[in-house]
Amino acid sequence: MAPPIATPEIFARAVAGLRVPSPRAEIVLEEVGAPRRLAPYAFALSATVHHDADEMTTGRLILLHDPAGHEAWQGTLRLVTYVTAELEPDLAADQLLPTVGWTWLIDALDAHEASYRALGGTVTQTLSTRFGELAGPPPAGDIEIRASWTPVTDDLTPHLLSWCVLLASSAGLPPPGVSTLADRRRSG
Repeated sequence: MAPPIATPEIFARAVAGLRVPSPRAEIVLEEVGAPRRLAPYAFALSATVHHDADEMTTGRLILLHDPAGHEAWQGTLRLVTYVTAELEPDLAADQLLPTVGWTWLIDALDAHEASYRALGGTVTQTLSTRFGELAGPPPAGDIEIRASWTPVTDDLTPHLLSWCVLLASSAGLPPPGVSTLADRRRSG
C-alpha cells in the first residue's frame, strides 16, 4: 500500500483562506465536492444568496492547484467561478449588462486588493419567455458570470471576500450598512 500523498503547503494555505466565514448573513457558503480531473488538487465552495426568503443568486468557487503549474494560468493556483442570478426582464435585456457584470468582478477584486493575473471569462445574459405547456410565468431573465484568474499569493481570503461582493452585486443587494427605501419602510 502506497503512503498517502501529503497536501502541498501552498494548497493548504490557500484552502484555509477560503474557509473564512461569509461576510454577509444573506450569503450561505458550503464546501462541496470539487472536480477531480482539472488539477491534481482541488477545493470548491458553493454559495446561495437569499433575500426576503427568496434564493436570488447561486455560485461556485473552485480552487485548482497543479504543482507543475500551467502556462495559461501563469502560476500553480487557479480560481474558477460561476455565478448565476435571476433578474427582472428589463435588466436582463439591457445591452450594457455584460459589461456591468464584468465590472462587478473587477471592482470587487480591486476593492479587496485581491491581486491576480491571467483573468478571463464570459458574461451571458438570457431572457426567456415560456410558451405552450410551459406558458404561464412572466418572462424571466438571468445573468451568468464565468471567470477564472490566478491569485498572486496563496492568501485567498481577499479573493473570497471579493467573490462574496460579486455574489451580492449579482443579487442586487445594497452594500453592507446601506438599506433600501423599501427596507426602511418595512422597519419604520
